[in-house]
Amino acid sequence: MNDLCAEPLSTVAVIPARGGSKGVPGKNMRRVGGRPLVTRAVEACRSAREIDAVYVSTDDQDIALTATEAGAEVIIRPDHLAGDTATSESAVLHALQQLAAAGIHPDVLVFVQCTSPFIFPTDLDRAVDLIMDDRADSAFSAVETYEFLWRSSGPDGLVAGQNHDPSNRPRRQDREPDVRETGAFYAMSVAGFRASRHRFFGRTVAVPVPQLTAMEIDNEQELVLANALAPIVDTSSPGVDVDAVITDFDGVHTDDAAMVDQDGRESVRVSRADGLGVEMLRDAGIPLLIVSKETNAVVRARAAKLGLEVRNGIGRKTEVVQNWLAGLGIPAARAAYLGNDINDRGPMGLVGWPVAVADARPEVRQLARLTLASPGGHGAVRELCDLVLDGRRRRDSAFVALRTEADPPMRAEATAGSAGALAAAEIR
Repeated sequence: MNDLCAEPLSTVAVIPARGGSKGVPGKNMRRVGGRPLVTRAVEACRSAREIDAVYVSTDDQDIALTATEAGAEVIIRPDHLAGDTATSESAVLHALQQLAAAGIHPDVLVFVQCTSPFIFPTDLDRAVDLIMDDRADSAFSAVETYEFLWRSSGPDGLVAGQNHDPSNRPRRQDREPDVRETGAFYAMSVAGFRASRHRFFGRTVAVPVPQLTAMEIDNEQELVLANALAPIVDTSSPGVDVDAVITDFDGVHTDDAAMVDQDGRESVRVSRADGLGVEMLRDAGIPLLIVSKETNAVVRARAAKLGLEVRNGIGRKTEVVQNWLAGLGIPAARAAYLGNDINDRGPMGLVGWPVAVADARPEVRQLARLTLASPGGHGAVRELCDLVLDGRRRRDSAFVALRTEADPPMRAEATAGSAGALAAAEIR
């Protein structure tokens, strides 16, 4: 477990995320909308107003690293609680024991599952409020359903009605809906959970969540559906908050076409708008790198024109990106990579913000956390630069607002120029 200090935390979220999975191998690290499932769960919890701290219980080193980069504390789960037969309750109870040993004694627990990729912070807050206001002892995410359910009654294939009388099928408007558990999250009083050792006890309330996003990922088909849905659901991300940007060249800075003259010399088309975006990003102190498989001198010529670092003639892009970020001391989770073709999938899977140009290959768009409106060579780099600058401004503004709440008298002396320094201080 990471070093945990005793502090008054009223509500904590615990996310069980073991490394093994039979239905979908490595499920908790699989990406939806360009982000690992464990990252999506952590970010949802951290964005909830009522959750004071987020802990991920895992036996897997990669999950632990990813969870830490997303902003969670990690609790290492022992092997006997990480097998296929171990219950989620056992992992959560172990997490509470570790927190208690560190002097942390929350009143409310939110148990969140990575397998639900679309969790809204406001829904988490509503669940916590039910417990804190003593309107429920336990609560869970749910959707209403009017489905008629049947169950097999034996090996002969015969079925029997479960929530209805097959001889009496009333109209939808004449029926009361049933409630289906989505599996996304459960909120409960810690004292009640310790006593019952189960997620449902006492007064239990269902928290309605949107039908559109009420899904769990237990097989590869559901993962495909989630990635198809992600561009519709994940449309409200405020900017691209990163500390470094890496781009491919062909199909990103260019439209992936080349003009060849009679002597075999190649030339490419680029966007002047990209140059101004790159200049603004450099002025903001955000490092950029072009990494390309192309050996043509035009790559280095364009990089020199833009004043960018470049690595061309590169076959193994992921290793180059890893080493470049490590040399700068920037975690991969704090970087964006802009690509368009299948050889960009490696580095896109490495960074926190995999981004695709509008005309990228379908396999690349599926990996992307964000697909731009602009195609390669037509302002895609500028569009990303603008989003990164917007993300930086929003982050600086958020830190200033937090400091204002913590120390109002000092805020009167703050100037616009101090915002960046304040943000840098908070990041360290």
